[in-house]
Amino acid sequence: MPSGNQELRKAGLKVTLPRVKILQILDDAQNTGGHLSAEDVYKTLLDAGEDVGLATVYRVLTQFESAGLVERHNFEGGHSVFEISSGEHHDHMVCSESGEIIEFRDDEIERLQHEIAERHGFDLIDHSLVLYVKPKSK
Repeated sequence: MPSGNQELRKAGLKVTLPRVKILQILDDAQNTGGHLSAEDVYKTLLDAGEDVGLATVYRVLTQFESAGLVERHNFEGGHSVFEISSGEHHDHMVCSESGEIIEFRDDEIERLQHEIAERHGFDLIDHSLVLYVKPKSK
């Protein structure tokens, strides 16, 4: 990802320290699963000694979502998680036991979804696929 300052400016957002810090946290998370709740971001800021309130975190994440910098996902359990928008579509699996979120892409599933929409007289313009899974019994 280009520098946070460039990304913010490109999205039409003023460069502020909270925005830069939150964008960096989300960018760093991409390497370790990439899906953080507002509370996760807030805790990371607190652990780093940053003085940013939870309300600010929510506000900034909503601004990032509106600007297309992040995607919000609402998985079962009622809380939102955020990830940096990669521009590449992917789907998710959520482990019902651990809450782990696994990203995947499958060309066959993508093809079938388009075929199903077409069969019903529609063009597929967007979709979200979430599989809720549990570890296999041994």
